[in-house]
Amino acid sequence: MLLKRLFDILFSFLGLIIFTPLFIVITILIKVSMPGPVIFRQKRVGRYGRPFTIAKFRTMILNHNGTSISVKGEDRITSLGAILRKYKLDEMQELWNVLRGDMSFVGPRPDVPEYIDRLAGEEKHILEIRPGITSPATLKYSNEEELLSLVPNPKEYYDEIIWPDKVSLNLDYYYNRSFFGDINLIFQTIFFRKKFACSNPTS
Repeated sequence: MLLKRLFDILFSFLGLIIFTPLFIVITILIKVSMPGPVIFRQKRVGRYGRPFTIAKFRTMILNHNGTSISVKGEDRITSLGAILRKYKLDEMQELWNVLRGDMSFVGPRPDVPEYIDRLAGEEKHILEIRPGITSPATLKYSNEEELLSLVPNPKEYYDEIIWPDKVSLNLDYYYNRSFFGDINLIFQTIFFRKKFACSNPTS
């Protein structure tokens, strides 16, 4: 949708200008509290299966051996990183991805190739739209790291329960998406994120 892309360009550009002072503060805090680069970069799969590099403020120690699944309280997440992740401040660098056209404000979260390769049949329709910063699945699992900390095997629980549910929610978004629906999702994400979060690992 042209209107959606124009919205993405305008508000990502404005966001980058407005939040520049916050970016500077976060950059200084990361530099002071943890050695290494400020920005974390990772290959993700975007629209039509094309790879792109996502940018986030770094929240973990260097050279850890963890998986792509993050769990609340992990040793690899720094104290500052935990705060950034709690308030989603680490993801604000993704405004650059939105401005460039790699992502949109609303759309399925961009996944790593390991999970994209598991999509089958109509699930692959998800790749026809730009990945986003928020989505119905993002809202439901906004407390994902906390949920995973409550189960004995986080990776298994994610693979067997959370990820298939995210795919289902993303597919439903694909079939029912609209510009004004996206505006509503943005509003819900900003003001009512906790209201929509999954309350326990079995819900």
